[in-house]
Amino acid sequence: MDNDYPLDLEEILRTISGADVITVRFVTVNRRLLFDSRHTEIDAPLVKLVAPAATVEERFRSLKRLRPRFRLPDKITAIWWPKYVSTLVGSGIWDCLMTRVAESGFPRAVEEGDEVLRELLQTERAEIRRAITGEGYQTLWPRTS
Repeated sequence: MDNDYPLDLEEILRTISGADVITVRFVTVNRRLLFDSRHTEIDAPLVKLVAPAATVEERFRSLKRLRPRFRLPDKITAIWWPKYVSTLVGSGIWDCLMTRVAESGFPRAVEEGDEVLRELLQTERAEIRRAITGEGYQTLWPRTS
C-alpha cells in the first residue's frame, strides 16, 4: 500500500516540463532516476538509473562524465518521490517525462526510458520482497518457532 504523503502533482509536472536536468529519489529504491532533456542532432535525451551522489558537486561531475558534449547545467532539479514507482506512472509523472523524450525525435531514447521503468519496478519489487523476508533488514521482533 502506498503511503499518504501528500504531493503537489501539478507543481511536479510543471517542474518536469521546464527543467533541463532532474533527479528523482525514491524511498524504496537506492538508485536515482536521472533525466536530462537536453539533446542535439547526435545526442538523445538521457533517462538513466544512477547511484546516489554524496554531494551536489559529485552529481555534477557524474553528469559531466555521462554527457561530456554538454556544458554543465545551471542547476539539477531534485524531486523526492515518497511513493511507489507504480504511482509515478499512475500519476502521469512518467508520461510527462517520456513525452519530453519523445518530442526530441529519438525513438530509441523512449525505448531506453521504458527499459529504465521496467528496471525500476523490478528493483522495487525485489527490495520489498527483501524487506518482507528480512533479508538485509534488522527485524524489530524476533522470529518464534
